[in-house]
Amino acid sequence: MALEAIFLDAGGVLVNPNWARVSEALARRGVVVEPDRLAAAEPHAKRDLDTAERIRATTDQSRGWDYFNLVLGHAGIALSEATDAALVELHDYHRRHNLWEDVPAEVPPALGELRRLGLHLVVVSNSNGTLRAKLERLGLLSAFDLVLDSFELGVEKPDPAIFTLALERSGARAGSTLHVGDFFHIDVVGARAAGLHAWLIDAAGLNADRDCPRFPTLTAVVDAIAAGRP
Repeated sequence: MALEAIFLDAGGVLVNPNWARVSEALARRGVVVEPDRLAAAEPHAKRDLDTAERIRATTDQSRGWDYFNLVLGHAGIALSEATDAALVELHDYHRRHNLWEDVPAEVPPALGELRRLGLHLVVVSNSNGTLRAKLERLGLLSAFDLVLDSFELGVEKPDPAIFTLALERSGARAGSTLHVGDFFHIDVVGARAAGLHAWLIDAAGLNADRDCPRFPTLTAVVDAIAAGRP
């Protein structure tokens, strides 16, 4: 069946953490690490988190501390009172504004191409109530037909209920809908449980053992869709 709708995760697909802001918060406390080093460490931190056991035992909010500490560890930064203080500042910023605010250059043209292909575009993201305001601030909100923020719904991925809600509210059918995310046990497992197709953004190529289609970028996803997949 031809695709009718694309569900997209926000973090790791449409937006990335503002690593410059993270670097600056650390530097104010005497911890020097370049943004590029943090960005390079991030896929390894995600891979560490992306296990069935860890996802079942945590929530999106509780994983935040582990995520940033794992990024720092993979970047070669020892955890300390200074790194803890920087993370407190960053979590406060995230609570108010959303730290995932860096838009890769590929994203606007990729969304435009998906729209040109006649697809309905829906964001389905684990977030903290700031998602819609953040997308508007970044100039992305108008690209989507619907935005679902887990905080507002009271249910988060990988619970298939959030995908079922997205299908109901968008009018999409599971069999003709593809979800694209960056966590296997959150995005792929959850979407498949709701009957959707599911693909994984694997920017650093760390997920060759995952049983799903993997793509390095959103542009590569769009190219595959344009070529007739799934």
